Amino acid sequence: MALLFCIPCPLPNHPICVTLLLSIIWLLLGSTAATGSSSRRGHETDQLALFAIKAKITRDPFQATSLWNRSVNHCRWYGVVCGRRHQRVIALHLNSLQLAGYLSPHIGNMSFLRIISIHNNSFGGQIPQEIGRLSRLQIMHLENNSFTGEIPGNISNCLRLMHLGLGGNGLVGKLPSHFGISLLKLQGITLYSNNLTGKIPSSFGNFSMLKILNAKYNSFEGSIPNSFGHLKSLIHLQLGINNLSGIIPPSIYNLSSIVTFSLPVNRIRGGLPRNLGLTLPNLQVFNIHTNQFSGILPASLSNASNLLALFVARNKFTGDMPSLAGSPSLHELAVHVNHLGNGDDNDLNFLYSIANCSNLEYLSLSDNNFYGMLPKSIGNFSMNLRTIGLGRNQLFGSLPSEIGNLLILETLGLETNLLTGSIPPAISGLGNLRDLYLNSNNFSGEIPSSLGNLTLLDTLVLDSNSLQGSIPSSLGNCQQLSTLLLSENNLGGAIPKEVMNLSSLSIILALSQNHLIGSLPLEVGSLSNLGYPRHL
Repeated sequence: MALLFCIPCPLPNHPICVTLLLSIIWLLLGSTAATGSSSRRGHETDQLALFAIKAKITRDPFQATSLWNRSVNHCRWYGVVCGRRHQRVIALHLNSLQLAGYLSPHIGNMSFLRIISIHNNSFGGQIPQEIGRLSRLQIMHLENNSFTGEIPGNISNCLRLMHLGLGGNGLVGKLPSHFGISLLKLQGITLYSNNLTGKIPSSFGNFSMLKILNAKYNSFEGSIPNSFGHLKSLIHLQLGINNLSGIIPPSIYNLSSIVTFSLPVNRIRGGLPRNLGLTLPNLQVFNIHTNQFSGILPASLSNASNLLALFVARNKFTGDMPSLAGSPSLHELAVHVNHLGNGDDNDLNFLYSIANCSNLEYLSLSDNNFYGMLPKSIGNFSMNLRTIGLGRNQLFGSLPSEIGNLLILETLGLETNLLTGSIPPAISGLGNLRDLYLNSNNFSGEIPSSLGNLTLLDTLVLDSNSLQGSIPSSLGNCQQLSTLLLSENNLGGAIPKEVMNLSSLSIILALSQNHLIGSLPLEVGSLSNLGYPRHL
């Protein structure tokens, strides 16, 4: 109405002025009516789209959509969020409700929609192409459903999209290369656990705002694009368990923002840069296990002060194992199945630095060329340590009794080395021990009867040593023991009935090539669950 006062008429009663006044009033009222009509149409469009979505849901165990009816304003329906200004639907949150069915194409009619969050359900079928009409869409969470087919290429029309979550489905085909041209606001892409194939488009290097790229558990092939070196905001890079090959572009090692660098189970080759621990100052997880990397492990890893997990197992690394004194927060270290170690007295020097890793829980160094005697400082390792794997190396000398300090240790593997002396009774103090592998060494003396204190023991493997004396009857206390290998020793005496009475023995019982005497105890009939009795 303010417009009427801005146009004074010199002849108030003149027909022209009256006509002008009526025209202005009609225009203003018409505009208001049109706006209201448009708003009503928008509300009805959203409501009809929601009804269509409900109609495609075939299972709703929590009855999340049971109140989706006309008696309640749709902006108050469960999982529906409307904007304050226009009262149009701007978000749909139906995640983790065990819903099943299909996602209706009518979702593309909710033109104000900014967020689709329906992850952790059982929606199937193809992702509707109509999603490409949602020009305001910013976040799409479809993870952990059962969607099939290809990724709709017209999602590239959603120019405001910041997070694209498609992981944990059954999607197939190649990644649309034009995503890297139009979706320049993307900050997160999750594609894990699908059946996607082809190469990762080099255009993905245009995502200058990208922080998360998780495409593990697919069948991508080819090399990692050189353009990934432009992803200056990248924090989490996860491309494991694919068919990737070639070398890692050197520029990627200069992305100082990276926290997670995870590329396991591929066919990637080449070496690691010597300054790795310096150029990635925020690195917490470095995981490249089961590839074809070679060369040395950079000594600069000792500068990776934030490192929590280092997985470089099953590669072709050689030379010294670097000190990890500068990584006090390390939780997991896995370097097994490489060619580390030089066969000299310095091979195990790095073990002293591991005593500084007070949070270490997992230590796997097996299947390398490490040479030398285990230091007594092994007793100063983390009190959180649950697994030690040192099998198939060139360790000699005795097993330090200080191993008994690691009170929550669950797995101790020292098999196939050159260890001598007796089995330290201190092991019996490891009350949480479940798996003990000391086979294929030169241990002598008797099997400590105190091993019977390890009541949680599941696997006891002592074969191929020079152990003497009798089999301790106390092993009958190990009521969870499923595997017992004592063959190829110098054990004598009778087989204890307490051992034969272990109904838990269900995998292997091996006592052959000893000097045992007497008849089999009648309790052998208790071994009804035994899957592989080997040369009793």
